[in-house]
Amino acid sequence: MNRTERLYAIAEELRSAGPAGRTSTWLAQRLEVSVRTVKRDVDALLQAGVPIWAQAGRGGGYVLGAAGTLPPLNVTAAEAAAIAVALAALPAIPFAADARSALSKVLAAMPDAERERAEVVAGRLWLRTPEQPARPAVARVLDEAVRQQRVVVLRYTNSAGAHTARAVEPVALAATRGHWFLLAWCRLRRAPRWFRTDRISAAHLTGEDAPAHDASTLFGTPPPDAHPVRLR
Repeated sequence: MNRTERLYAIAEELRSAGPAGRTSTWLAQRLEVSVRTVKRDVDALLQAGVPIWAQAGRGGGYVLGAAGTLPPLNVTAAEAAAIAVALAALPAIPFAADARSALSKVLAAMPDAERERAEVVAGRLWLRTPEQPARPAVARVLDEAVRQQRVVVLRYTNSAGAHTARAVEPVALAATRGHWFLLAWCRLRRAPRWFRTDRISAAHLTGEDAPAHDASTLFGTPPPDAHPVRLR
């Protein structure tokens, strides 16, 4: 866990704890860091404007102020079950680990009775998991390259069996024609390319920000069996 993730985790732990707060020792054990590291992280959150208050008493607890809390999340049993079904039907999707984490947060925010109803509804949904294009071991690196818009160096084998190392600027991920592809601007070829992910034997995420590319400009109309995901 890097520092950015740790800062977010501390804020989320304090948010879930509510008025009871969390001690620095509890947070240190939870995040597997030292108490001193937790105190430095809390100072960083305070400097960023997060309303954290020191709680009096033994243990030196921290409480997230009311301004930092969110209104209750109202999710129905059917809605939670629908999310679980989507994850079960598409286990190899990009950001699958993040999706499972999101579902865990949704379930944790639900009242006990509604969460139990969600489990009952989900248990009544039997599905045959459709065959999905397999994702390679480097899939998580490619997910992060697209999410962070960072240049990634690939070890790639083309259809003729030639091996190359090339730096690419990620644009999108697509599942089409029975395979997963990384759509990227290839610096070696100086052109947009579709990289079959099962032909990527290694991927190294660099610290270099990639230029922003418009997928439709570089790659044109998406194939008929793959279209952009919409949140709304």
